[in-house]
Amino acid sequence: MNKKTKKIKVGDVFIGGDSPVSVQSMTKTDTRDVVSTVKQIKSLEKLGCEIIRVAVPDMKAAKSLGRIKKEIKIPLVSDIHFSSELAIESIKQGVDKLRINPGNIGKEEKIKEVVLKARKNKIPIRIGINAGSLEKDIFLKYGATEKAMVSSAMRHIKILEKYDFSNIIVSLKASDIKRTINAYRMISKKIDYPLHIGITEAGTSFRGTVMSSIGLGILLEEGIGDTLRVSLSASPEEEVKTGWEILKSLNLRKRGVIVTSCPTCGRTEIDLFKLVKQVEDGVKSIKKNVHVAVMGCVVNGPGEAREADFAIVGGKKQGLIMRKGKIVKKVPEKKLLEEFLKELKE
Repeated sequence: MNKKTKKIKVGDVFIGGDSPVSVQSMTKTDTRDVVSTVKQIKSLEKLGCEIIRVAVPDMKAAKSLGRIKKEIKIPLVSDIHFSSELAIESIKQGVDKLRINPGNIGKEEKIKEVVLKARKNKIPIRIGINAGSLEKDIFLKYGATEKAMVSSAMRHIKILEKYDFSNIIVSLKASDIKRTINAYRMISKKIDYPLHIGITEAGTSFRGTVMSSIGLGILLEEGIGDTLRVSLSASPEEEVKTGWEILKSLNLRKRGVIVTSCPTCGRTEIDLFKLVKQVEDGVKSIKKNVHVAVMGCVVNGPGEAREADFAIVGGKKQGLIMRKGKIVKKVPEKKLLEEFLKELKE
């Protein structure tokens, strides 16, 4: 059960409280290129991305945010480093949330300017702590540890609260699982602000998926985390799909078709690898929450088929198509995909 946190509104999406864990991503386009950035965001929207963040490296990028926001449906987050001026311009452009790394944005007076502007415009701020960019005094005292990350977060929460600002989301990310998990466990005991979770610089699509699945899976199972971003050295589309699979695997969210398939063994007498890929491709357009099983033989096949809404159970160059655990028809292997998809779409 999730720890109850404060509910924060980001555009038309709620984070925290009784809200479902939301899936975020970040564009990998040049934000100054409005056409490419909007195109990528629309692609992510189709996959279920619920909040999108964009990098704002300079004033030209900041002034592009208003045009981007007009073209998209999901909340837009401005990612700010080093400059309070870019944060203030982002607010003027109508972004739905700011992400600032207090460790590199400058003196408290600069942070105050941003906070007051955000408060006036009812824009939430994510305090984004990264193990790689901690304040010098905290780093010298604690090193790049989970304790340092929590100390940095608490320092900046107090600054924001000092100016009567409580529209706060917090993240504490490191590039390894243990520090990240420990930091979130520690901060979760200290605050009731919603937590944005993720493993930063997690790596390539393969390694990053493994890292994120372990780290985020542990936190979510402990009830920690209100929104997530899977960070991959891959397309943002892969980040969104991975995020959804993590949530679906933990039964925290449902979206579209879940495909269960067996690993195969020497008993399998159909080309299951090819078939399951074809099934996955064939069900992409289905938005209903459906559980599909594609099994290679009669050992575990019937049992899995009983738990699925629709299933294929392989035999010798043929297969059974099942619905809610009951056999619908027996079909030759070459017609299995066609008949299965027909049954599913009906």
